[in-house]
Amino acid sequence: MQPLFTIHAGEYLVGSHIEQHLRDPNGDKVNVWVPSKDTGIDLLVTDKTNKKTTSLQVKFSKGFLLTHGRPEYRDKLLSCGWWTINREKIRKSPADYWVFVLHTHDKEDMQYVILTPQQLLERLDVIHPDVKSLQSYLWVTKGKGAVKLCWETRGLKKAQTDALVLGDGRIAPERDFGGFLNNWDVLFKNW
Repeated sequence: MQPLFTIHAGEYLVGSHIEQHLRDPNGDKVNVWVPSKDTGIDLLVTDKTNKKTTSLQVKFSKGFLLTHGRPEYRDKLLSCGWWTINREKIRKSPADYWVFVLHTHDKEDMQYVILTPQQLLERLDVIHPDVKSLQSYLWVTKGKGAVKLCWETRGLKKAQTDALVLGDGRIAPERDFGGFLNNWDVLFKNW
């Protein structure tokens, strides 16, 4: 039987996080709306008067660190996500931002990568050129305090991931997604 109405886990986690933790530039709570049909926008965030809006496309991944991660990485990494992404869907996306939800097995420490479709496409064009439907891995480090790193690691060789995770964490700039990690302020950029 087809359910009448459902939202997936990632949409729930993003909506719940926004409602619980975010305030608009005036310090007011924001509203989160779920569309009644699939238009390429999963959530709509509005100010308290519902006049200012930001639209979101949400992509969720279960955590792959425990099942697929190398044991020597487990002390360093918080989460590893895996998505299949269609370049044309990014190109045609009506959403203001795409939010990638990285499951961490700790509801208090979910990780979110938030960027515009254009920013995502520009990076993927450099990292994975000429691939129509591609696999993308995002890894987030445990970090020290609130400082965490985030990288796109699909296609890296073992020596490169070892240097990245066990070494200094340096990576080609297009693979560094740290600036997008938990950067919720961008939702209010045009408010």
